Amino acid sequence: MTHRIYAMSVASVYVHYVAKAERKGRTRAEVDEIIRWLTGYDQAALDAHLAGGTSFADFFAQARLNPARELITGTICGVRIEEIAEPLMREIRYLDKLIDELAKGRAMTKILRDDPGRKV
Repeated sequence: MTHRIYAMSVASVYVHYVAKAERKGRTRAEVDEIIRWLTGYDQAALDAHLAGGTSFADFFAQARLNPARELITGTICGVRIEEIAEPLMREIRYLDKLIDELAKGRAMTKILRDDPGRKV
């Protein structure tokens, strides 16, 4: 089964990620940092994907995914992330979970799983 979100543009959901973060006193820059950490994109590549209307399927297919993302656990929408069988859906849910953690006020070092190599 192909989920509708796979064909949706990342930009169409990104605005909601930013709005959620900003409602809780966080910033667009922090949302971008989370996405860059997860996907390996630099800011220029992220901006190009957002401007180009890249689908979630293509966005994650072209990413250099951070191996530390597998440390992300818990539930999102009532489903345990570790139990999501479809790889693409699991990647999307990792991103959702990170944005949720940001909106809940969690420190960036915790959100990014204390990655010592991260660039701020």
